[in-house]
Amino acid sequence: MRDATYVLDEILDNETELNLVEHTTDTAGYTEIVFALFDLLGFQFSPRIRDLGTQQLYRLGHEPHYPHLDARLKGQLDHALILNRWDDLLRVAGSLKLGWVTASLLIGKLQAYPRQNPLARALQEYGRLIKTLFILRYLDDETLRRRIHTQLNKGEALHALRRFLVIAHEGKIRRKDQEEQQDQAGCLNLLTNAVVVWNTVYMQAAIEQLRTEGFPINPDDLTHLSPARYEHINPYGKYSFELALEPHQLRPSRPA
Repeated sequence: MRDATYVLDEILDNETELNLVEHTTDTAGYTEIVFALFDLLGFQFSPRIRDLGTQQLYRLGHEPHYPHLDARLKGQLDHALILNRWDDLLRVAGSLKLGWVTASLLIGKLQAYPRQNPLARALQEYGRLIKTLFILRYLDDETLRRRIHTQLNKGEALHALRRFLVIAHEGKIRRKDQEEQQDQAGCLNLLTNAVVVWNTVYMQAAIEQLRTEGFPINPDDLTHLSPARYEHINPYGKYSFELALEPHQLRPSRPA
């Protein structure tokens, strides 16, 4: 089962105050149906697609001509299929938004028999349109490419931190009961968040101390810092957090 089947579930179940507007994945997280659903739900889907030069681009008809793109626009969309099923596409988006069906269940069902399902074919056709527009933007906009690359690097840093923290059973969840699996995954998320918060607080304190000591701080450099570092963490043994600190008091910084 590809990552693309589940990529929308957590976004739609987001319970934080963050207003999610864009999501990045690697190649395993995209399909044309996912492109369509993201757009219908009002999100920007920005995957980094492997072998981008082999992707087929689509146009709505024979006209107009694009001198620099005609050689690449080899596919032609069935816009009638999209228009005839447009109300159905909006109903699907509404059902996902209201939580009447999970995205993974819907996508799994649609991908099981895509040729026999008119709704799946309409979603795929609309997804081809959105994918074509995205690829053209991706090729034309260096800032977009850098932003996607940066976001994926942040995700990989978090994955590396989780792999480091899950030291037992070679990082595999081996509980047989689903509730126990969820407990293990939830504990990993809690521990990961604790490390990220700790790093964020003390990195900010270190930056403020450098400023106080007169060292120049370039704001552009701060964008390259990551709170998902773990070189200072010992994953073995037991930790005690009985610290004699007042509220908002931090441990003194140690010299490098």
